[in-house]
Amino acid sequence: MEISIKQHHGNVTLVLKGRMDSSVAAEVKEKISSQLVLCGRINSLTCDASGLTYISSMGLRMTLQLSKSYPNFSIIEVQPDVYHVFDMTGFTKIMTIEKALRQLSIDENSKIGEGGIGVVYRASDDSIVKVFREGTTMDQVRNEITMAKEAFVLGMPTPISFDVVRVGSRYGLEYELLHAETLSTCINQHPERMDEYTRKYAQLFRQMHRIHVPKGGSIPDSMAREEAAVRHLSRYFDAKSVDLMLGIILSIPKGDRLLHCDLQTKNAMMMGDELMLIDMGEVGYGHPLIDLGHAYSAMVTLLGDYEAIVGMPREYGKQIWDKMIAHYFEGESPEMIAHRNEQIAAVSCVRNFSWLSLSDSFPEALVQECKSNFDERVMKRRDHLLAVSKTFDDWTV
Repeated sequence: MEISIKQHHGNVTLVLKGRMDSSVAAEVKEKISSQLVLCGRINSLTCDASGLTYISSMGLRMTLQLSKSYPNFSIIEVQPDVYHVFDMTGFTKIMTIEKALRQLSIDENSKIGEGGIGVVYRASDDSIVKVFREGTTMDQVRNEITMAKEAFVLGMPTPISFDVVRVGSRYGLEYELLHAETLSTCINQHPERMDEYTRKYAQLFRQMHRIHVPKGGSIPDSMAREEAAVRHLSRYFDAKSVDLMLGIILSIPKGDRLLHCDLQTKNAMMMGDELMLIDMGEVGYGHPLIDLGHAYSAMVTLLGDYEAIVGMPREYGKQIWDKMIAHYFEGESPEMIAHRNEQIAAVSCVRNFSWLSLSDSFPEALVQECKSNFDERVMKRRDHLLAVSKTFDDWTV
């Protein structure tokens, strides 16, 4: 059996390869102990079991001892047969043990679409895989699949989510393949049906915004996430700019409604007569103003390659938005709809830039484009945006 150790600032990884049976357990235990002593202070100990093909009861006892002796102990990349042993003996309930991710290979020609943090490919006749950008962490990936499942249970119309996978060195999420077209594609192909499609688009927003998210679940507070996202922008913008964005965001009233937070037309799939939602990484709860502000920033004022991101000509975006928002506020006066739209547009001015917090690996050219547009879109309109934000409290849900 082979044993090696990697360490970085007190975080130690123990790499195990081979069979940990009774005949070598004592020797392995002694070798591990002697090598760990040389590591000095250990803040966390991780066992990489990707090369471990068998573990005996003696090996199990050794991992139990390690879990009691070292902080933040975990075993990762465990192969299915070995994971079954850990699970059957109850070890998965008393320590962190992660099964090895299934490897998927994709054909670049099977690309379906591309978003800010990932690319979607057709994986099989029944599934698609969203492949995340390099630098995306496992926590971010797990968050998306957790949100997808939570939202599905609450009644948001979404594809069935399956599992986290690996695609080369990157993480991926496998989803049910919807035999559907994006709303963007439908509008491109049938612009004469725009009123019908925008009514369904508005109904999708309203369906979500009627759902109350119970306390104590996994779905996060969108307001808290918005604030954290803006504060993260201090790496790009000065304190005065960040404070202005915070002033707008923190004026939004609290709420408990289910929000998608990236509901542009490329993230809505037309399946039969029903719209389904995809790309669930930003699902949260809060006031609908957050959700609509995010959507406006994509559909109307998006920075970047509009056709690549939204999937339609930019000139369609404002038409779609105006029709959708009129359906969303059906029954309200034109003056009130215009007022609500102005409030939504103010929030969208923050979202136009806060999405940079989704990843620290966006191309530098894209970051510079955002910074160069910030003064014109936000700072020069500072007084107007702050005045509008003071009216947010008149929007009760």
